[in-house]
Amino acid sequence: MKRILIIDDDPSTCNLLASFLKKHHYLTDTSLSGKEALNLIQEKKFDLIFCDYILTDIRGKEMFEKIKRIQPKTSVIFITGHASVQIAVDLMKAGAFYYLEKPLFPEKILELMQYAFESNEAPETASGNASQADGDSYVKGVSSASEMLYSNVSLIAPTNYSVIICGETGTGKERLARQIHLESKKAHGPFVAVDCGSLSKELAASELFGHEKGAFTGAIQNKTGAFEMADGGTLFLDEIGNLSYDVQAMLLRAIQEKHIRKVGGSNEKPVNTRIIVASNKNLYDLVREQRFREDLFHRLNEFTIVIPPLKERKDDLGLFVESFIAMAEKDLDKKILRPTPSCIEMLGNYSWPGNVRELKNFIKRICLLTPAGHAISELLVERELNQLAMSAQVEKAEVPESDIVTDHDLKNASQKAEYRKIMEVLKRVQYNKTKAAALLNIDRKTLYNKLNLEKKSGQS
Repeated sequence: MKRILIIDDDPSTCNLLASFLKKHHYLTDTSLSGKEALNLIQEKKFDLIFCDYILTDIRGKEMFEKIKRIQPKTSVIFITGHASVQIAVDLMKAGAFYYLEKPLFPEKILELMQYAFESNEAPETASGNASQADGDSYVKGVSSASEMLYSNVSLIAPTNYSVIICGETGTGKERLARQIHLESKKAHGPFVAVDCGSLSKELAASELFGHEKGAFTGAIQNKTGAFEMADGGTLFLDEIGNLSYDVQAMLLRAIQEKHIRKVGGSNEKPVNTRIIVASNKNLYDLVREQRFREDLFHRLNEFTIVIPPLKERKDDLGLFVESFIAMAEKDLDKKILRPTPSCIEMLGNYSWPGNVRELKNFIKRICLLTPAGHAISELLVERELNQLAMSAQVEKAEVPESDIVTDHDLKNASQKAEYRKIMEVLKRVQYNKTKAAALLNIDRKTLYNKLNLEKKSGQS
């Protein structure tokens, strides 16, 4: 379990943040002064530190230098209610992981923490496959599809080219972007990721380029944008196809001119930022549909990398499983014996529509359910895979037009109504077939027969 230190002279900030992190299963320590915090850092090993920039007894830069002398590998995220662009840039260049403005938003905190933990582990394992000790490190596969993918990464990473990463949801587009950054000449600089899919049209420009105080309603203080935070490093724009045309125009100008202007500002600032973008939609198709600027597409498309779905990388599945088990062992603080070849074969027979992300969550759940010191059982894997399959069927439970039956097709109508009822009950009991059969007043064998009958009917 990871340990977090919160340093802030405001007791309410310490208490609220500590309470929030404890709910997400982190160990926390708090300190109201720099001196007390440094004593704690001498005594305990921390995975991450949140530190107020303006403490009563010490300033942020000095505090950061002292922290790094004691625990050089620990990521530090500064928090403050008094934002300063120059301070933020100086701290990031000195090695601080991030500079977070108050108020603090829960989703942003968790996202930054995950990035910090991944960044701590990635440099040590970037050149090879994950081992048991590596945890959630970057996994280079052995399949032919993976070999082609990583040869492209090795080719493009040392350049300053812009890169478009394409791939289905869950294939690991951001992880690949991070790997490109780590193998680039800008690896010493920051890596900043922005999910464009979550940005409203009104806030996208502010998030990317920052804003001046009073630029719009709610702009109560200056804000540093992602471009400036990534100066000297890499800016990753995920789901870039969701940006509005107006923001796309601003993005094009920033990339071409290598200058940015804050919303509501009059001065331009030079930036040296490499751009990597990603989309689970074909950007060229969006260009043809006039939903994405053609000039921006061509400016970004200096190199394109396509990540194949997991179903095309089945030879890599065992490596992913090993990596995710090692990560779960760290998180759960327990030893888990590895699955049998039969378990791996069962995993390989599933289609994994959610790709690597779905597999990762599946393995985390399997490890949670496996007692410490025991092996992952085939029965458990089979049960959880059945639940995944059932969940997928429930999500597709809306009846398509072709399934609407005529008055004389009563048998078919009855069968489909019965199947929908079975699926409703299964979902309610979390796909426990014994409980479902009891609630439906039928035996387990009859339940299986009815499910298989509908499956055969759907295939015919």
